[in-house]
Amino acid sequence: MPANSAGRMYFYLGSPTSQYNDFIEFTVGAGVFNGNTTRVDAFAVKLAMRLHAKDGYDVQVGEDYQTFQEDRAVTFQKFVNEVPTEFKQLAQAPNAPLRIPAPGSVPAFRTGGQYANYFTAYAQSVGVNEPTSNITGCAGSMASNPSMCAALNRHTAHLPRTQWEDPAQYYKAAPANYYAKFWHDHAINKLAYGFPYDDVAGQSSFVSHGDPQWLLVAVGW
Repeated sequence: MPANSAGRMYFYLGSPTSQYNDFIEFTVGAGVFNGNTTRVDAFAVKLAMRLHAKDGYDVQVGEDYQTFQEDRAVTFQKFVNEVPTEFKQLAQAPNAPLRIPAPGSVPAFRTGGQYANYFTAYAQSVGVNEPTSNITGCAGSMASNPSMCAALNRHTAHLPRTQWEDPAQYYKAAPANYYAKFWHDHAINKLAYGFPYDDVAGQSSFVSHGDPQWLLVAVGW
């Protein structure tokens, strides 16, 4: 593959027009691979990738082995069982069994929806006036404030600034992005892209290394 910027590689199960499809993201430089699996938009197909470089560097990211081993219906039910009421709908009809969308992309969390104010009081308590969909999607003023967006999603924004990026403090109380928490809980080394700025404090599934030799992508059901 030649050097390229902001690429995606899609995987379709069964046929090129299958509704069961997902992707990895990458930027390939002249001598470096940068890429990640992502759940920023939705979960559709179980994915993991392994990057190996000529100097022996070898790293894996994506859904963990147990998640790959279980049936798709089990994963969807596990999501329903592990998240609070507000988020259960993401893994139920009409989204299931095709995908589990991120909260900011469904009507319930957008203006006029049942949970449109899910983050409102908490955000305002730390000086942020943005709708819930902009918080989970890191949009509006959050687009230029990665640390605050991450802190709101992880429910650490009320803590001293020195604790915002302490993983031991993440998702301890509501409101929080429990959609993102689920993918972290079931990812290799707990690293996942559950929202756009999940790379704050190194919590995303992003990998980067020079002299890449090969990349393996695991695709599951």
